[in-house]
Amino acid sequence: MDTLVLTEQLPKLFFAEEGGLVQQELSFMVLLFIAAMVAIVVRRIRLPYTVALVLVGLVLSFFPNFLGFTVSSDLILAILVPPLIFEATLHIPWRKLKKDLLPVLLLAVGGTLVGTFLVGGLVVQFLGISWAAALAFGALISATDPVAVIAFFRSLGVSKRLTILVEGESLFNDGVAIVIFNLALAAGTLSGSFGLAEALQEFFIVAFGGLAVGLVMGYVVSYIILKNVDDHLIETATTVALAFGSFVVAESFGQFVGVDGLHFSGILAVVAAGLMVGNIGLENTSPTTKLTLDNFWEFLSFVVNSLVFLLIGLEIELAQLTPNIIPIIVAVLAIILSRGLIIYLFSWIYGRFQPRNRIPFKFQHVMYWGGLRGAISLALALSIENAVFGSDVALELRVMTFGVVLFTLLVQGMTIEKLIDRLKLADKPPQRVELQRRQATLFAKWAGKHELDRLRENGILFKDIWESMGQVYDEEILDKKADLRTHLQDFPELEQEMYLQAREDALNAERSAIGEASRRGLIANEVHDELIIELNNRVAALELIKKNRGLDVENKEVHHG
Repeated sequence: MDTLVLTEQLPKLFFAEEGGLVQQELSFMVLLFIAAMVAIVVRRIRLPYTVALVLVGLVLSFFPNFLGFTVSSDLILAILVPPLIFEATLHIPWRKLKKDLLPVLLLAVGGTLVGTFLVGGLVVQFLGISWAAALAFGALISATDPVAVIAFFRSLGVSKRLTILVEGESLFNDGVAIVIFNLALAAGTLSGSFGLAEALQEFFIVAFGGLAVGLVMGYVVSYIILKNVDDHLIETATTVALAFGSFVVAESFGQFVGVDGLHFSGILAVVAAGLMVGNIGLENTSPTTKLTLDNFWEFLSFVVNSLVFLLIGLEIELAQLTPNIIPIIVAVLAIILSRGLIIYLFSWIYGRFQPRNRIPFKFQHVMYWGGLRGAISLALALSIENAVFGSDVALELRVMTFGVVLFTLLVQGMTIEKLIDRLKLADKPPQRVELQRRQATLFAKWAGKHELDRLRENGILFKDIWESMGQVYDEEILDKKADLRTHLQDFPELEQEMYLQAREDALNAERSAIGEASRRGLIANEVHDELIIELNNRVAALELIKKNRGLDVENKEVHHG
């Protein structure tokens, strides 16, 4: 991708050629409404949220110009992807990532390089396109999209170490894939005059330059602003500026230093900046700021994540898939074979040098099948200009990308939960399952008793029938309460969890009550702020207790993982 020029590119991201601001705003509102409706529906069905969004987007694609919303690679890469990556890195603790940094980098750097050449070689062999075009496709399709991976794995409750391995690899290999992709485009443009030594030099400059930009900007924000400013609104706004600013500064670095053509990896800059803020900056903020940042970035991630996957569905043209079914099959088989070789080979190599910290085979199976593709691959495919490889090849590469994205999201994405369950990697302790069963049974009995009371009050049940059935329910409720109490006595750690959860719910209720009192004018703004700060401190203390209780479980996961 060419270096971004802020003043020229950003306005184009928001205005379609045939529409104005009002049309784009209306389209944005409709997409958000659709995303909210999908989120409500998936609460009742066993379907991953992101998969449901893509399916809805595909349905909407049957209605041409339904929204008049123009999807461009710049929109996805420069506007939608940075906040998603930044939010993800905020929740990756460095102390955990450091333990598995070597396998993460092996998979992110070595795996992407190997995958690029493996997929490129198979595409050249079966489809007969140029090596530059094949390597460009191999690079863009080798990136495991963090948007998809994070969305799926967070909801499945997998091991902390497995989450770090999958998220870490996907976050780093995005930048690596983009760097290799741009080198392949340069090779295609220069018609073979782009040497291997020059390509490697450019790769290291772009990759490490992006990391350096992110680290420097993240350090400045963490140590100068977040440490010295105690205002949750200012600090939140600063992190937003950092997420987008690190991307733009890295991509447009030559513009700032007066060197034409010099640019770094914006994605890797965002990764580095997010890691700095998440591990250093948040340690220098107040509990109120931490809660504000968590809530804000969670909301922004939900909005952007929804838009990305809806836009993927809207952009994929199903009519183009059928005539190109053979190239799509070749591409799918290529990424399946290359992904398997990468995961199992590099995991074996790492296990030979670090046998005590090897990656278990169960983890490898999930890492292999969890290598989903999504927004990054689609954005890179959309950025391929017809003049580079020819219009026919560019179209073929885009269609192949669409097919692979659909396969990984719909096939792998909808079966990854079953794989994790079969491998028992997200298996809950039996005592907790039993607790949920007893709680649900008690809740059902209470609901039955309340329905009897309602029928009696409405005059539908006679008194003798109501008393007879009510007595049975009362006895059953007492028995279920006794069973629940016995279970909690046998497993006191479950009672502690219930207490901590109830305490958190109570504090949230107190916060809502204070907010309602302020809205009604019962208390002044300064009193509201004082009480909220006090509540946030209590919430932070509760989170610290929960964190300390989870250390033993975490250590067991790392040891056995």
